[in-house]
Amino acid sequence: MRNRLIFRLLLLLVLVAATPLAIAASKVITVEVNGAIGPVTQDLVIRALDRASEEAAHLVVLEMDTPGGLDHSMRRIISAILASEVPVVTWVTPRGARAASAGTYILYASHVAAMSPATNLGAATPVSIGSVPGMAKGEGGEPNAMSKKVVNDAVAYITGLASLRGRNAEWAEQAVREAVSLTAEEALELKVIDLIAVDRDDLFRQLDGRRIHVDGGDVTLSLGQVDLAHVAPDWRSELLAIISDPNVAYLLLLAGIYGLLIEFTHPGYLLPGVVGSISLLLAVYAFQIMPVNYVGLLLLAFGLGFIVAEVFVSSGGVLGVGGVVAFVVGSLLLFDDPSLGVSLPLIGGIALVAGGFLLWLIGRLVALRRRKVMTGREYMVGLEAVAMDDLAPGKRGRVRVEGESWLAETDRPVKSGEKVKVDAIDHLVLRVSPMEEK
Repeated sequence: MRNRLIFRLLLLLVLVAATPLAIAASKVITVEVNGAIGPVTQDLVIRALDRASEEAAHLVVLEMDTPGGLDHSMRRIISAILASEVPVVTWVTPRGARAASAGTYILYASHVAAMSPATNLGAATPVSIGSVPGMAKGEGGEPNAMSKKVVNDAVAYITGLASLRGRNAEWAEQAVREAVSLTAEEALELKVIDLIAVDRDDLFRQLDGRRIHVDGGDVTLSLGQVDLAHVAPDWRSELLAIISDPNVAYLLLLAGIYGLLIEFTHPGYLLPGVVGSISLLLAVYAFQIMPVNYVGLLLLAFGLGFIVAEVFVSSGGVLGVGGVVAFVVGSLLLFDDPSLGVSLPLIGGIALVAGGFLLWLIGRLVALRRRKVMTGREYMVGLEAVAMDDLAPGKRGRVRVEGESWLAETDRPVKSGEKVKVDAIDHLVLRVSPMEEK
């Protein structure tokens, strides 16, 4: 009996060993980072990292081809990568692609940096230095204090990332200070990147078995079988791409404020209120992912408020002029990033419209104050009226004078609808006569 039991156990072990085991595929999420890095790219990458964390993915691959982009969005992406518990590989691909400027920083921040053959990276000097007049050079052609601050901050940032990931910090500093670039082969030789992969299969083959330190501990990649999931831009990304344009967000803000003002001052119109509410909400959504200067935003709001207040409060133009000045200054200070701003012609055009409206309003107020307003007996005498009833001597009737109904009497017969002239006024009774007797 005992031997039979042992035999059955051995047979069971043989059957289990002979049965092929189903190997669970490792989930890998890929994201294409194409074009300039901005709010849309930021939203897409952060959503992909959140999804990877929720679905317990094994790897996130950023397939990059970018000329650079906004410093604000770049830092948000890097912060998300540094906090990720899922390893992030930035792969510069396809052949001919680049990771310039902000792309170089993201490459340095990633757990694994990879490139395809015939790609390049570098030129990481902050673009805001060249976009702000007078910032790049001081007297004598030397860098001024502001440009030095920006460059030194960028150097400290990228060298810190290099030290964290064990990459070449000396070349990273050169990429910022001297805007140098490297090919994929040179980058691998100088230990700027970790590997060169000709295609996705080659990338996974080289990553298989690699031990990576992430936030929360060490992870060993197992990429024998891969379950790929691609995060692509959706309707939300398309909408964000439109409203995150500084000029569009700026116009949405103005449309929202004016729409609500019209609705509050003319209740019941509904359309201005609906359009204004939707526009304002879209503007707020766009501003929350952009580097907005809240002082500029407040100046813009106060400026619009002062211009509107000029309509209701007679200040002699003080509120209106102050509003236009606050509006222009607020528009110029609306964004913190020097490379991101509202078009100057757009600001100037709206300011001119507001200024023109203000001049017209002041002119109207001055004209009304200079106009001689006549009331009483002197004003009524000589006016033209229309008989509402048949009039005759001794028979009073009603006449209409400038939209008002008056009791009138006459010395000559007047038929209803006939034009008459006011000759005199006795208390609240008009003395009229036919127009032909003038």
